[in-house]
Amino acid sequence: MSPDLRQFRRVVLKVGSALLVDRARGRLNHAWLAALAEDIADLHAQGADVLVVSSGAIAMGRTVLGLPSGPLRLEESQAAAAVGQIALARTWSEVLAHHGITAGQILVTLADTEQRRRYLNARATTLKLLEMRAVPVINENDTVATSEIRYGDNDRLAARVATMIGADLLVLFSDIDGLYTAPPASDPKAEHIPVVERITPAIEAMAGGAASELSRGGMRTKVEAGKIATAGGTHMIIADGRAKNPLKRVAEGGRCTWFLTPSNPATARKTWIAGALEPRGTLYVDEGAERALQGGASLLPVGVRRIEGAFRRGDAVTIRSESRVLGRGLVAYDAEDAARIIGRPSREIEGILGYPGRTEMIHRDDMALAIGDDAR
Repeated sequence: MSPDLRQFRRVVLKVGSALLVDRARGRLNHAWLAALAEDIADLHAQGADVLVVSSGAIAMGRTVLGLPSGPLRLEESQAAAAVGQIALARTWSEVLAHHGITAGQILVTLADTEQRRRYLNARATTLKLLEMRAVPVINENDTVATSEIRYGDNDRLAARVATMIGADLLVLFSDIDGLYTAPPASDPKAEHIPVVERITPAIEAMAGGAASELSRGGMRTKVEAGKIATAGGTHMIIADGRAKNPLKRVAEGGRCTWFLTPSNPATARKTWIAGALEPRGTLYVDEGAERALQGGASLLPVGVRRIEGAFRRGDAVTIRSESRVLGRGLVAYDAEDAARIIGRPSREIEGILGYPGRTEMIHRDDMALAIGDDAR
């Protein structure tokens, strides 16, 4: 049985170019987008955090610039994106403002989700917008990106964004209502698969090739996105986005394919911190900090006695007392700055460093501790 859409608290919606842009007229499909904004507003009103990963900048810009149909050279794609991003951002802002929702634009590339410092900055900005009840609209920064344009990584980017912010659901809107055993356009015997509990080689083999000229992805990239999302504790849906109010349609039981994960974002993130990252240094904490960590608190500079290692902000470090290892975490400061503020109250950080850094040396969401009976 598939989950209920209402149970999810943080949802990422991926909207592709082929849905946003009316290919015949070469402009945005305003009526469809307004209907999707209604869906977003309904989900937002239920208390969920909503984030949109939107394509469409190149598709819009190429029309404005009068570029011909067919494949574009890299520099033409980047120029088209520069023009299209302005119109795309304005449109999202307008359709969400109609429902009293503030939109915030964030331009990212895959590298922003893979390089530690850029990842942390993108994550912090996005989470702050969600905390303020805005809807971040993330656009692929195709004006400077190369691999996304050439290889169609937009679905994978959406999955990385979903895991980056700890989303519990990713919805990929497409021109098909999910995964089939074979391409349904060419095989009348193809059967729809409503639920994928685990992505196996057989599931991967069912994915087809590339899609339309406007939409650079295909079922193959969506299944790849599913692997990333489910590994990060995020459920994923592939759904037909062509009808108006496509999210409402899913909520009412419309046909789609669910990719399920046995984990959740918090557990998956802590597992990754605990086992997949090589520690670059060590923070030694005092007894008061150790007790606070046992209670689920973040690690503040005042509770750190000394440090070892040449780590940088965002690196994994070992957390320990003088007698035992307590766990690991992602540190919020370079080793040099960390050494200057250890043992000091957080309110003194700006005066010492000359800038208002993070209150925590390691936030509780960024640590995996092995204290008591389980890793927290």
